[in-house]
Amino acid sequence: MGLFERFLSVWVGLAIILGVTAGHLFPGLFEAVAAFTWAQVNLVVAVFIWAMIYPMMVQVDFAALRDVRREPRGLWLTLLINWLVKPFTMAALGWLFFRVFFADWVAPETANEYIAGMILLGVAPCTAMVFVWSHLTRGNASYTLVQVSINDLIMIFAFAPLASLLLGLSDVTVPWDTLLLSVTLYVVLPLIAGVLTRRYLLAQGRDRLDLWLAHSKPTTILGLLATVALLFGLQADRILEQPQAIGLIAIPLLIQSYGIFFIAYGLARTLKLPHNIAAPAGLIGTSNFFELAVAVAISLFGLTSGAALATVVGVLVEVPVMLSLVAFANRTRHWFPEPTPLEATS
Repeated sequence: MGLFERFLSVWVGLAIILGVTAGHLFPGLFEAVAAFTWAQVNLVVAVFIWAMIYPMMVQVDFAALRDVRREPRGLWLTLLINWLVKPFTMAALGWLFFRVFFADWVAPETANEYIAGMILLGVAPCTAMVFVWSHLTRGNASYTLVQVSINDLIMIFAFAPLASLLLGLSDVTVPWDTLLLSVTLYVVLPLIAGVLTRRYLLAQGRDRLDLWLAHSKPTTILGLLATVALLFGLQADRILEQPQAIGLIAIPLLIQSYGIFFIAYGLARTLKLPHNIAAPAGLIGTSNFFELAVAVAISLFGLTSGAALATVVGVLVEVPVMLSLVAFANRTRHWFPEPTPLEATS
């Protein structure tokens, strides 16, 4: 990994400080940015998020779907955690903490928005950073591509109805047109663009694709940092006036992240999967596609909403949590059987 990827949590922390400081000192500027919207989508944020998502989509190789036959149990485990466990545990934890434990500290309307933000994180399995986590645990790169590709396909069809279902359970009215627009804008279109770009580059040789991906890394990281700085700038006054909100949101997110990992990792150990499949399976289930969650939260509830804040806190929590889980996975490699020559292929 390069300097940016290795110290990503540091850069995210600096971006947060920069955003909060700028938002407090120049509120008029951020109000102008907040007003720059079309069809309930902020165009400035859209540019930054596209900068993140588009290069990541170019990495997805849909031809690798045929490799699922190598070890289908790892794929089924990932899909089970991502779509039948994680969304519902996230919704349950959000309800438990903000309707029960923190009910006396958070206004009901704000609590609903925090829960909504957590739900959006829960129904958006990671589609990009998982390549980093897999690499850090020496995961099977080809298998990780299969898992990500399948998740992307499922997310196109399942994200909107699942988010609507769970948000409805939290008494939040979901505007279907806005939700579907967000899914199209932040998943479908960059996915199509990524596939077409990948085909075009591969036609010129694998080295051309690798060179393009290498050059696109700074764009992805800068897009992430710019998005974080902007969102925290828009939330600056709330953060400074109510810093406890960050801590309150972080508590259930931390419990969810570690809990989901240990469920998936424990099941992988029970299934006796090789470590280079088990570790990525656990990490993929834990990580979130926070770019999509942030985008949809902004579209549904607004740039300065509690839902947007909750998804941004997810960004803050995720990187250090995932790095700690990578370290744990690497220390427990001996818990798992050695991969066969076929399973070791990456």
